[in-house]
Amino acid sequence: MRALLFLLALLAGCGEVWNDPYPAAERGENILYSVFANRPKHLDPASSYTVDEALFTRQIYEPPLGYHYLKRPYELIPLTALEIPKPREIDGGRFTVYEIRIRPGIRYQPHPAFVAENLSLDRVKIKNLKSPYALPLASRELTSDDYIYQIKRLAHPQLHSPILGLMEEYIVGLKEFEGRLQKENKGGWLDLRQFPLEGVERVDAYTYRVTLKGRYPQFVYWLAMPFFAPVPWEADQFFQQAGMAQRNFTLDWWPIGTGAYMLSENDPNSRMVLARNPNFHGALYPSEGKKGDAQRGLLADAGKPVPFIDRAVFTREKEGIPLWNKFLQGYYDSSGIGSDNFDQAVRVSVEGDATLAPQMEERGIRLDTAVAPTVYYLGANWLDPVVGGDSERARKLRQALAIAIDWEEYLSIFSNNRGIASHSPLPPGFFGFREGAEGINPLTHEWQDGKAHRRPLEAAKKLLAEAGYPDGRDAKTGQPLLLYLDTTQRGPSDKSEIDWWRKQFAKLSIQFEPRQTDWNRFQEKLRKGSVQLFIAGWNSDYPDPENFMFLLHGPQSRVKSGGENSTNYANPEFDALFERMRDMPNSPERQKLIDRMTDILRRDAPWIGGFHPKNYALFHSWLGNAKASEMTDNYLQYLRVDPAKREAARRAWNGPVLWPLALILVLLAGSIIPAVVGYRKRERMAARPAG
Repeated sequence: MRALLFLLALLAGCGEVWNDPYPAAERGENILYSVFANRPKHLDPASSYTVDEALFTRQIYEPPLGYHYLKRPYELIPLTALEIPKPREIDGGRFTVYEIRIRPGIRYQPHPAFVAENLSLDRVKIKNLKSPYALPLASRELTSDDYIYQIKRLAHPQLHSPILGLMEEYIVGLKEFEGRLQKENKGGWLDLRQFPLEGVERVDAYTYRVTLKGRYPQFVYWLAMPFFAPVPWEADQFFQQAGMAQRNFTLDWWPIGTGAYMLSENDPNSRMVLARNPNFHGALYPSEGKKGDAQRGLLADAGKPVPFIDRAVFTREKEGIPLWNKFLQGYYDSSGIGSDNFDQAVRVSVEGDATLAPQMEERGIRLDTAVAPTVYYLGANWLDPVVGGDSERARKLRQALAIAIDWEEYLSIFSNNRGIASHSPLPPGFFGFREGAEGINPLTHEWQDGKAHRRPLEAAKKLLAEAGYPDGRDAKTGQPLLLYLDTTQRGPSDKSEIDWWRKQFAKLSIQFEPRQTDWNRFQEKLRKGSVQLFIAGWNSDYPDPENFMFLLHGPQSRVKSGGENSTNYANPEFDALFERMRDMPNSPERQKLIDRMTDILRRDAPWIGGFHPKNYALFHSWLGNAKASEMTDNYLQYLRVDPAKREAARRAWNGPVLWPLALILVLLAGSIIPAVVGYRKRERMAARPAG
């Protein structure tokens, strides 16, 4: 009887979601649920530089500029600045001045650093403190001094900013400033207000100037990165108190900003929580976007104040399978797609177009894709006597390889078609990128039926023969052509990829020898120029064509100057065009220069093809305004959730399956009842009087 009562109780509660990983109190709340994979090491804007860290820093800190959430190509917009600063050349172009004006009335999030008594805490109180937010909190207005203070922090000897070396080349006096801080650093708080920096000047409470050496038009893109976000001196002093670092009370753990969100919970091994900043100055959802955004519902909130979400809970997921399962259960609002789950989520047509699998569509899941601002390429060392240099022989050899190596096939086999073959160094979304027929490499592809098709292998064989290697043999010596490929691949797919590469060279009867090594050794070989062919990649810092084209600029040769031109490519015409294009604003004239530079690269082929990876994102139907983006990292303020719709879906998808338990209970009852009947029968027999 008790078993049956227990079964009835279970059935009565079948409407509850038993496997919900979140507290019951959160149900129905205006919360976004997402994930992070790697433990963020730095949340201090002077040091932070990784994608995993940007997931949080971009929601908290506000540099002067940012990117339009919807528009493509990516477009700079003011965040705290009143407008995008215009460069002003002085002293005949020897220096460039940027004057940044910020909006009055912007306030920081509540923080203990703004309470005077918290700047002189005793060690015992700090030792017993569980969170900085347990102290009294206050706020103050953002000023230009806070931006100046942060620029100075880039040179702080204890912070090791990854962009210090680059900025020292441009910001006047920064290198000398770093040297002075090195001498002044005695431990404890170093009040940077006491040390002037020549190239950074306060004009008034809401205006500051940065003076650069020469011209560097890409500097405005750096003004959209957290490196140039404001940090108040009070926060620096607060976290430098003795005993704070031992308690993990630092800007790396407890950032302070003026953005739409603030970090309210920090457990980087498990859970991070962003809460709405009650002092946020406000912003409006964009009123225009890319073609098709309106049809996708991405402009439904046009002109409305953001943010829409109260909190965002990020759970650390180290493995792909648990993440994927929880997404399908509705416990995460969005998800990427791993290789193991790709076939379950996506169907790819013969033409390479991706659509959602039926089971995904049934749940109302949406698919969005974005080509990453990244390129992977097969590089030819310009200093190598076989594949390098500007001789007609070497050029036609590289051209033949560019046709024969089928990057579309590579993406199909090893990346589930998550990428596009590159026809120039520039990925989509960047100024200078050409769409459609005018964007293809005519050496390697033809435009047919609205698509790019790789030229036939016969065209590659013809070029190879013209290079002096008919059927893969040196026409003079008869010896087979042997080419070496350096790679750092060490993963499970290593052998299959090497086999694929061998087949690509075999198409032209070229012998192939891979040279696998670790990353450090590979980098050393690049520095010395002791490679022939190699695979490398680059991820853009900012959406300007200069940030890709400079990878092929002769003066930035890896061997000759330690630059990022790993192929050591050198072409006087290309270099001259680059130096003109680099300092120009986006315009039809700049586009013409980029087109000519691209034509030169296609002809010379220092990069023998490659690809731009494509990222896939899945969004549940209750997540609104979601758009895949690779540059607009402060996306959280634009998103919207429908908690009621999410809760209904979770109940529908995660209802308890009770029939196995009910069956077990019935079987138990079936075995227990005869025993009970037999026991009672024996009891009655024992109770009868004798005789």
